[in-house]
Amino acid sequence: MIIKVKENPETQEFLDFINEALSKRAFVIIVACCSIEYRGRATSRLGSGDRTILIKADGSFLVHQDHNLEPVNWQPPNCKFTTKIEDDKVHILGIRRNPNESLEIQINKSYLASYHIGEDSKTLKLAGYEEDMREMIFKNPELIENGFRVTSREYSVSSGFIDIMGKDKTGNLVVIELKSRRAGVNAVKQLKRYFDDFSDHKKFVRGILVAPSITEDALELLEEFQMEFIALEPPKDIIGSKNLTLDFFKAY
Repeated sequence: MIIKVKENPETQEFLDFINEALSKRAFVIIVACCSIEYRGRATSRLGSGDRTILIKADGSFLVHQDHNLEPVNWQPPNCKFTTKIEDDKVHILGIRRNPNESLEIQINKSYLASYHIGEDSKTLKLAGYEEDMREMIFKNPELIENGFRVTSREYSVSSGFIDIMGKDKTGNLVVIELKSRRAGVNAVKQLKRYFDDFSDHKKFVRGILVAPSITEDALELLEEFQMEFIALEPPKDIIGSKNLTLDFFKAY
């Protein structure tokens, strides 16, 4: 890995350093007092403050404050960058053409500038999400109940996409909404919207919310709608989980 660092660089030194990093398509990290202006689908301005600026090799452009997870300003990959000195301040401009928008950062004081060039060709493998639960139930439909069979995944209806459609052992239609985390009222309301898409056949339709756990108010609403809850943990193993836990609670 190649790493270069500058502490408290002067204006021209800082500009030369950033241009060098951009020419090498390096991962750039800047800690600076800066002002920000965005122009595009909307406009925004952020006054001077101490922030962390990231420029990635893929052209991503992000500015973070010292709180909150999300960047306060950002541009997605494939930005084109230009730099300049104006009024003894370095300006970094990230531009996109489709849509036409730009993010301009004025560096009022640079505390730290660094860049590195590393090797990382691995793809992140995820587990424990709704998609994993969907696949798990597809392969093990008895996790819902004995006799259940899956007829469709991500079934399109007017209100969205139903995670799993199936039939129980008596032939009733089963609408299943999956949540990989604790389910709340919004999850119940989402399931109800899907359930209502089959209002002409409600007598033969069951709605089931599947999640690791559920809030008390969500469970009360589920009971009110006469729908069901199954507590099911998503698989945590990247390769596949064989030790599955299942608790069943019928909410009516």
